[in-house]
Amino acid sequence: MASPAGPAAYRQLRFAPPPGATQLLLVRHGESEAAVDGSPFERRDGHGDPPLSEVGRRQAARVCGRLASAGISAVYTTTLQRTHQTAEPLLQALGLSALVEADLREVFLGAWEGGLYRKKVLEGDPVAVEMAAQERFDVIPGAEPAEAFAARVGAAVARLAAAHPDQHVAVFTHAGTIGQVLAQATGSRPFAFVGADNASISQLVVAGDRWILRRFNDTAHLEAVSEMTSEPLT
Repeated sequence: MASPAGPAAYRQLRFAPPPGATQLLLVRHGESEAAVDGSPFERRDGHGDPPLSEVGRRQAARVCGRLASAGISAVYTTTLQRTHQTAEPLLQALGLSALVEADLREVFLGAWEGGLYRKKVLEGDPVAVEMAAQERFDVIPGAEPAEAFAARVGAAVARLAAAHPDQHVAVFTHAGTIGQVLAQATGSRPFAFVGADNASISQLVVAGDRWILRRFNDTAHLEAVSEMTSEPLT
């Protein structure tokens, strides 16, 4: 409507989540202990399950400090201890207990579980090169089929969204899982978003079948921390 001062003016619209939408803050766990030749990680349900390193614990304190004022209503982790340990400072700050969503655990790496994946990637193993070219983890012998990984991750996101309408939810998870979620949200190449750094935040708004990527790999809270190096994927 025009006013005595002149014609009506319309500012650019700011994003607003649709009514009933769930805002998922996807947090990659902090850096875990280094893999050592001849000493594979202990496993949980077949997955390598290393604890956080000292650097990872400092990263966890930073990311949880940032999330403490984000209006979080619920905190999810996976079955693997590095996600529980990363979430712990936030749980203490908010007085919440972690909810476990097993289907947001990392992709199963088959014969390369237990820390071997890191070595194979860093050494440029031919299978690792082919994995990157095809953008499929299941190039690795015995690894989880791509279709099965996508299905379980997609179903888990739908469950969390249905359980938390109009809420902010922190989800402590893994690089491969974050990459899969965001590939589904954007229709991108499978590995377009697999590079999330340790203790980074990615933001997804879920409104029914509409998944909206709002933020990827936000690490502003880590900028003042020394030795914040990321590890390969898991």
